[in-house]
Amino acid sequence: MTRDEFLQRFQLHHKKPLQRPPLKRLRPAAVLIPLWEREGELQLILTQRSVNLRHHAGQISFPGGRQELNDADLYATALREAHEEIGLDPGDVELVGALEDYPVISNFLIRPYVAFVRPSAPLRPDPREVSEIFTVPLKHVLHQQQHFAYRLRRFIYDQVYFIPYQHRNIWGATAGILRELADHVYPERHTFYRSLN
Repeated sequence: MTRDEFLQRFQLHHKKPLQRPPLKRLRPAAVLIPLWEREGELQLILTQRSVNLRHHAGQISFPGGRQELNDADLYATALREAHEEIGLDPGDVELVGALEDYPVISNFLIRPYVAFVRPSAPLRPDPREVSEIFTVPLKHVLHQQQHFAYRLRRFIYDQVYFIPYQHRNIWGATAGILRELADHVYPERHTFYRSLN
């Protein structure tokens, strides 16, 4: 999928408000969904979190984190965190739009920002938080038939998504947000997934 194809499909469909129960006392956070066009194909940049972290150690995630007092808004949070975690210069980021806020069991309400990036310098992981930076073809994670769902009442969700890619397994909030991005871009395929139970 090229940049132009993605942009056309992303902007073609209006966001439909998702029905989630009202939640209180969730702390604001933001992540960046960085899309990097290389050789005419969009790649999604993801990170493998350090095994030494207190929360979600070793999991695959987007660059992001909790909002801090000095952040002007949640987009500033996403940019700051991406700069800290993977060395992405905010000037190399072009905002496309935002998805619905995504509540997680660790009491955060995450706002996912979709953006095109053109890194002007090599990306570098902050070893305190990130053990590895890698890319996945966007067309793979947007293909709902590549998604696996396990029915499980967890927090406010009735199923947990898994998106395998090569030797990795994307799951949890990262897979859930990618699922919502896929359903936004390809709403006609929103019923597609493979059930694990």
